[in-house]
Amino acid sequence: MSIVLVVNSGSSSMKYQLIDVEAAEPLASGLIERIGQADGRATHTVRHPSTASSGGADAVSGPDAPDETFRDDVAVPDHDAAFAWMLEAFAVHGPSLEEHPPIAVGHRVVQGGARFFEPTVITELVKINIDELSVLAPLHNPANLAGIVAAEKAFPDVPHVAVFDTAFHQTMPPAAYTYAIDREVAAKHRIRRYGFHGTSHRFVSRAAAEFLGRPVEDLRLIVLHLGNGASACAVSGGRSVETSMGMTPLEGLVMGTRSGDLDPAILLHLERRAGLDADGLDDLLNKRSGILGLGGHGDMRDLVSAAEAGDEAATLALEVYTHRIRSYVGAYAAQLGRVDAIAFTAGVGENAPIVREWSLAGLEGFGVELDPDRNRERGSGARRISTDASRTAVLVVPTDEELEIARQTLAVVTA
Repeated sequence: MSIVLVVNSGSSSMKYQLIDVEAAEPLASGLIERIGQADGRATHTVRHPSTASSGGADAVSGPDAPDETFRDDVAVPDHDAAFAWMLEAFAVHGPSLEEHPPIAVGHRVVQGGARFFEPTVITELVKINIDELSVLAPLHNPANLAGIVAAEKAFPDVPHVAVFDTAFHQTMPPAAYTYAIDREVAAKHRIRRYGFHGTSHRFVSRAAAEFLGRPVEDLRLIVLHLGNGASACAVSGGRSVETSMGMTPLEGLVMGTRSGDLDPAILLHLERRAGLDADGLDDLLNKRSGILGLGGHGDMRDLVSAAEAGDEAATLALEVYTHRIRSYVGAYAAQLGRVDAIAFTAGVGENAPIVREWSLAGLEGFGVELDPDRNRERGSGARRISTDASRTAVLVVPTDEELEIARQTLAVVTA
């Protein structure tokens, strides 16, 4: 087995997965929350891939047993302590790291700027660069780096690899990533479109090609990653050529609590008329906007339920959300010249039929024919939700960013 430990370290949480890359299956996963707080909590799940059910700590062990989840209320003061808890969980609950040793640790890093365009073995210089790029991602890169430093202490004898959210989008042409502001100001402050969710867009575009039975190099795709954060990506020949998120994850589609695209003069107006400073504007646009600000619900499931119950504000929020998606689909169709497939992914994209339906309404002229029955059906794997006659295939493709990170990590360390 080629086993990789994947770590996604946030400022107050840490996710991990131990993955058998060749089998494309997780052996274990975990989440440690509220790092640095007294009321921390952690879960460790031992995966049994041959089953689809889940069980508790008293579940039967063996290859046919359900997944086992173990929970702990524990104060975790820092990332070093988080890794200590994780190692203890592996030792007590399994799988044994002595029997399933990871050959590398793959780390999700949000911002790689224009410096990192592929997965990179972590060195002292790489860490310096990740830290220096924190100016572009102050909420993410410092936490990613803290996880890297702690992981190196816990696993000192294996290579560590950084996989950057922004890397997939480094293939965008200058016309796509350049903002129309003074070029000297932009260069000095590194203002350009970077894009995010790149690991997901890469995984889904290749999974869509595999589902269609065609080489990704021959396809032109639009991938819609719709979760609490949301972004669209135009993929031509397996390469990102345009994406909706910009210098930060705030630009683009309407999201759970983020505004997405906005007239920049609105910020000046609110500064002058509402007295909002930079922190106030940041809070408004990132935490009190999106479908939460419009419809009172930051979770799409709650918003859809409210809209179906006749809530006018929720209905409008859903209309704005899907209108923005439809606008991007049309724009990317123009950039690509043709669209072979549209792939919905992530929590909302995979589980909200009404969002898929409303987002593609009126796009028959683009060769999109949604099958209402297929769209309403639930499924666990990649599936087609367009009619057989649809010139543009519409797919639902579950994303797996951890597996993609593991694959890229393995490719680097075995090259």
